[in-house]
Amino acid sequence: MRNRFDRQLLRLNQEMIDMGSLCEEMITAAAKIVATRDKELMDDIVTMEEEINQKERDIERICMKLLMQQQPVASDLRVISAAMKMVSDMERIGDQACDITGIVKKDAEVLTIRENTHLDKMAKATISMVSKSIQSFIKQNLVIAHEVIEQDDTVDELFNRVKKETISLIHEDPGKGEECVAIVMIAKYFERIGDHASNIAEWVEFAITGEYKGGSL
Repeated sequence: MRNRFDRQLLRLNQEMIDMGSLCEEMITAAAKIVATRDKELMDDIVTMEEEINQKERDIERICMKLLMQQQPVASDLRVISAAMKMVSDMERIGDQACDITGIVKKDAEVLTIRENTHLDKMAKATISMVSKSIQSFIKQNLVIAHEVIEQDDTVDELFNRVKKETISLIHEDPGKGEECVAIVMIAKYFERIGDHASNIAEWVEFAITGEYKGGSL
């Protein structure tokens, strides 16, 4: 019975890895869309979102089977419960990558995105956070989880820089107001992606220690 349970846990881990990889791919695609307006990539990101939604359903089914059929002990129960919470955050990451794409589509005519390296840095930071958060779950590594949580401060600081720079740009050229709003919205979605990666890391901490510091359970 335990061997079967362990096999199902391995399958859960692989599905989590696959879903995390899709999230990383979507954030990367969203960042490229911001920079290049690649219409083909815009279509691809819609397909990726559908794949992420399917992964969420698949992982939830695996978790429910583990809960109902295997009668897991306390430590295993925490891992399964954390996985169910984590996939919700990963699904939201996919949604927000799509939201970024939607802004680019809507404001393509006014959105020039001059050398805004902060958006690029935000994208790279959130990709790193998502990757590390999934690694921390698979490896049950508390150190990596804490690195993700700390890295969220970096993303928040980059978001603040984007806001300050767009405010300055509006003061210099009020005609750039619509573009500046779009830039801030894109940055806000990257900031939210960082929040979700941090949430994932907090659930990993719960799975390992039994303590959840992200709020009420």
